[in-house]
Amino acid sequence: MLERSRELGGGAGSCLPPSFAYFAPGPTRNPHNLAHTPGGSSSGSAAAVATGVVPLALGSQTAGSLTRPASYCGVAGFVAPAGGPLDTTGFVGLAPGLDAVGLLTPTVADLRLAHGALTGADRLPGPPEPPTRPRLAVWSGDELAEISTDMRAALVRSVEDAVANGAVLVDVDWPALTPRLVEAHVTVMAYEAARTLAEESTHPDRLSAPLNELLAHGRSLTTGDYEHARSVARRERSAMLALLCDVDAVLGPAALGAAPKGLTATGSPVLSRPWQLLGLPAVTVPGHRDAQGMPLGLQLVGHPDRLEGLFSLGHAVERAARANG
Repeated sequence: MLERSRELGGGAGSCLPPSFAYFAPGPTRNPHNLAHTPGGSSSGSAAAVATGVVPLALGSQTAGSLTRPASYCGVAGFVAPAGGPLDTTGFVGLAPGLDAVGLLTPTVADLRLAHGALTGADRLPGPPEPPTRPRLAVWSGDELAEISTDMRAALVRSVEDAVANGAVLVDVDWPALTPRLVEAHVTVMAYEAARTLAEESTHPDRLSAPLNELLAHGRSLTTGDYEHARSVARRERSAMLALLCDVDAVLGPAALGAAPKGLTATGSPVLSRPWQLLGLPAVTVPGHRDAQGMPLGLQLVGHPDRLEGLFSLGHAVERAARANG
């Protein structure tokens, strides 16, 4: 979660996030194996839900700060769409054009109920209606990074389950799209962070090395660089919204694999960058595990005006994953 404190106290078991919501790990560990990262920056929230300390926690995302911890800790996560009823009022931001609030709960069904309660949706607390012949755009993420064998297998199993239950698959030329979105996201994030934290950057000795690097990169970018990245975001958001009027969701991996061993880093956010740039809602679906028993999360990205369908689809994918796991 977003945190302006320059120092975070607490012992190794504390459920606390990285300072300024950017990469430098806090003291939280992965509850499934204490030698592994819980992800970041919403690490404390994800770990607290995973251990049963709380049934619901808030998080935030600017790159992959909620989706990745949810995947690593084996819980459900929701990143709210840009302009939706869940906004970042009261949060200390990092990059205003990208920052989003989110929720973490034990299951996708819990996400749906929590979102309804927080937004005042008129909905009875029953189970989500199962989707009928959903149209899915399957995304492997291979064009952005090396995806682990276990994560690939988890995605294949979920796709096979979906098809067996009537889903229709839609082809998309992802390599022609997502690398440009990642590049634009990196530019927007660095440029905005350098200006949001301009005062803090005058005290580099109090900031983490990764944050200092981000701010230095942001200061090196021109207004032209930034405006070009924003134009990419606007153009591709329109195209993606059109696609999401034809398909129910994009289904892909939420992280490169299970939580990496070690506590000095929080893992790569690259698989969330494209969707965060576009301001789209994303649901992290738990239920799969790797050969060592560590959680593997998938993500569903959908249309901001079709959240009920996104939650329902996530519930169905989770139920199938748990049944086969």
